[in-house]
Amino acid sequence: QVQLVESGGGLVQPGGSLRLSCAGSGSIFTIYAMGWYRQVPGKQREFVARIDSGGSTNYADSVKGRFTISRDNAKNTVYLQMNSLKPEDTAVYYCNADITTTARSTLNTWGQGTLVTVSS
Repeated sequence: QVQLVESGGGLVQPGGSLRLSCAGSGSIFTIYAMGWYRQVPGKQREFVARIDSGGSTNYADSVKGRFTISRDNAKNTVYLQMNSLKPEDTAVYYCNADITTTARSTLNTWGQGTLVTVSS
């Protein structure tokens, strides 16, 4: 069994910064791509950023230049540094990863989500 646990969400004023973390645990052999998605109540979950095992990244146009995704493979952890936050960034942020277990099965896994609220 594997799981992803996010942390770092909270309330921040417009223009502020937050750093989200997502740590994988359990019977992990290796983790390939890791990413962040977000969802506002009543709307579909949307892509935010992704990083592959080699460190290549891509971002949604709405966050380019403001958000930075990174990872620490030794800790099975992915980060999302969010700067210049806007009220429209308010959402529940979810971590996602393709995890190969020690039993050599590959699971697309989601975290439980962490709430980010951008408001004055």
